Amino acid sequence: MSRLAARLDERLNRLGLRTPLDRDRLTAAVVAVLSVGLLLLTLLILIRAEDIRVPAPATVALILLVGAQSAVLWMRRRNPAACLVIVAAFQLAILPFLPPGVNFQGLAPFVAAYTFGTLLPTRFPARLPAAVIVLHGLVGAVLPGALAASAGTVDLGMPVGAGDHPLLRFLMETTWAALVYGGSALVGVHVGTRRRYLALLRVRAEEEIRAQRERAENAIRAERANMARELHDIAAHHLSGMVVQAGAVERLIGRDDRAAREATAGIRVRGRETLDGLRLIARTLRDPGRDAQRPGTEPGDRDGPVPLSAPMPGVAALDALVRAERDLGTPVELVREGEPYPLPPVADVTVHGVAREALSNARDHAAGAPVRILLRHETGRVVLEVDNGPGRGAGKDTTAANDSAHRGMGLIGMGERAHLVNGRLSAGPTPSGGWRVRLEVPVDRERVPAGDAPTGAGQDTDDGVERNER
Repeated sequence: MSRLAARLDERLNRLGLRTPLDRDRLTAAVVAVLSVGLLLLTLLILIRAEDIRVPAPATVALILLVGAQSAVLWMRRRNPAACLVIVAAFQLAILPFLPPGVNFQGLAPFVAAYTFGTLLPTRFPARLPAAVIVLHGLVGAVLPGALAASAGTVDLGMPVGAGDHPLLRFLMETTWAALVYGGSALVGVHVGTRRRYLALLRVRAEEEIRAQRERAENAIRAERANMARELHDIAAHHLSGMVVQAGAVERLIGRDDRAAREATAGIRVRGRETLDGLRLIARTLRDPGRDAQRPGTEPGDRDGPVPLSAPMPGVAALDALVRAERDLGTPVELVREGEPYPLPPVADVTVHGVAREALSNARDHAAGAPVRILLRHETGRVVLEVDNGPGRGAGKDTTAANDSAHRGMGLIGMGERAHLVNGRLSAGPTPSGGWRVRLEVPVDRERVPAGDAPTGAGQDTDDGVERNER
């Protein structure tokens, strides 16, 4: 059906009938030709079958009335109610010119009632069609054949005089009008309702498509932010340490070759760690469900790929992080307060990531300054504070507090990590001229499974965010 409608629409466009008004005019002309043809055929059948002849003046009047009735259809979509009323009025005007017992119905009443039901089923309920039907029955009971002056009547097969009873004629005309106007209007209501339902489905489908695109775009933006954060956390921390070690090696060459070689080995270890982290991210992005090693590599080969199941470092890895910073020459103190308890995996990784980024910022912007890490387990929350003193040349705006223009994405990444676990992050200068990073992570200890590893196991599970208190 849709293909047929599409072909008809294309042909009408080729004929230059592109607007609804132009097409309604064509519809009126076609209906007029068909209705006049049906009228002449009906009159011919009356002459041959029933020997009933309608005078020539009445025939001309019928042709003009039927043509005018059909012409009204040009306004069927502009004003369906007025179109229906005018078409019904023309139909009532046709009745007096027909012989008694003859009821001719052109195509215009069907089209007008159908259009009315299609376009205006809610604004005009059943009152207008009902009024038209009743009025048609009343006029049909009083005026049939009044102006026809026909030579005879049609034998309806009823008892003599029965067809002339006004009540019977009223019932007959009303029934016929109900079939024409009421039936066509009901069909129109059904078609109009279906059209509006399909239009609503299309609107909802378009809205769902737009919502799905927005969700996909948001997911892409979130994933890009995650990628940027992970790359920054992994690469920036290790690479900044490698830069520090490379500077130390440069000073040791020619003065203490053995120490230079040891520092070079440390650079190599950090380079491998950075490479392992980047490989892990790359493999996760390429194939998240794959945990197979590349052919020809051993599980213990440091230069081979890193298994995706390798746990992310958590609070338990803070000691190793502190030792690595001390090896770079940064005086770091780690203080723990409160009774340790298991953290949700995502919160565990977040605490470690913020501590690592804070140490990296302290090393970059306050080189040589002492750093104090405080990890405090409280009831319902875990607090991490990383304080560093002013760096070398504190009076020359080289401290972390005065060098915020070069912090890159460090604070942004820490803030995103805190938001992920519904935590709160604050960062700013201290009265002594240093810098402080403070992270508060709410924890619902009752929702942490008892089988979780001790604090800092760092197992990255899918439900880590859900298990963290929100």
